[in-house]
Amino acid sequence: MSHIYMINTKIKTLKMKKIAFLIPFLATLIFTSCEEDYKFNLEVAKKTKLNTSIKIILKEKSNKPVDKIQFFINGKEIPANGNIATINTADLGVGKHMISSLAFYPGKTKKTNNSFEVFADVPYQAYTYKILNSYPHDTKAYTQGLEYYNGFLYETTGHRGQSSLRKVNIKTGKVLQKIDLDKKYFGEGMTIINDKIFWLTWENKKGFIYNLNTFKKEGEFNYDKSKQGWGLTHNKTELIKSDGTNKIWFLDTETQKEKRYIQVYNHKQSISQLNELEYVNGKIYANYWQKPLISIINPKNGVVEGIVNLSGLVKEMEKTQKLVDQDDVLNGIAFDMENNRLFVTGKNWGKLFEIELVKK
Repeated sequence: MSHIYMINTKIKTLKMKKIAFLIPFLATLIFTSCEEDYKFNLEVAKKTKLNTSIKIILKEKSNKPVDKIQFFINGKEIPANGNIATINTADLGVGKHMISSLAFYPGKTKKTNNSFEVFADVPYQAYTYKILNSYPHDTKAYTQGLEYYNGFLYETTGHRGQSSLRKVNIKTGKVLQKIDLDKKYFGEGMTIINDKIFWLTWENKKGFIYNLNTFKKEGEFNYDKSKQGWGLTHNKTELIKSDGTNKIWFLDTETQKEKRYIQVYNHKQSISQLNELEYVNGKIYANYWQKPLISIINPKNGVVEGIVNLSGLVKEMEKTQKLVDQDDVLNGIAFDMENNRLFVTGKNWGKLFEIELVKK
């Protein structure tokens, strides 16, 4: 009897172990099933135009009840009316915008993501140009930044081991003052505010600050949010920086911290690889990398309001200089605000051109 009793006891113990094993498994299955009962779809038009109203709708696929819904655009909460949010794209500017919803239902919450893209609502104005004057320019200057300030041209050049900051006589092209950047850096764009020169580097996420008169380095700063350092200008209250993408960043002039950015679009597409920048009469002028084009950009919303085709300047250059390197491209915009003069040049070009824009 004792032997049979022991067998029965073992059988009961095994059954209890199986039940104990199944309980958490069944609980997980029930929990997962309950969670999967709610399935959401966040609906929005994938492409739209600036200055239009669009609706964002969160739908539970089986129309199950939801306690509360919150909507967010680019991480910022927006007002909701039940499962619908309405926004005007004028508040966002052009570009790709991320949206998300947070649904609260019995005992749980669920986040759903989507995105949409905003394009300019009007075509850009096309421009050609007229050459007013031309001046000598150093053919060894791999131009990265260019700025007119108090009667002189200031220029930064690139390439590691060859990057320099220069003060130039605009009429003769003679370099009046020059310092070289540390060989480990690839110099990029520059701008001048309050007698201080701000100079970017390409891949090191670092910029330098120099005294305008002495060219002595007075400080440095980092940029962590933007991808790289390309072009630099300012609107008197903010530094304005390109990073090789379609984004243009706005930095605090005192701390050099990145505050915000705009995305650059025309009515058809995103415009990327924006390079050297200049602030001209309230608009941002931007070179395209390796293209003889300049975009005229609204700094408030990122809309490309105009495109200047300067391909004829390449042909003009080739009359007196053979552009052998694929990097010998248009790059460099400077504006004399007092006399309303616009200057452009290129990398290793032998000429600096003063031009007037002409609507097509």
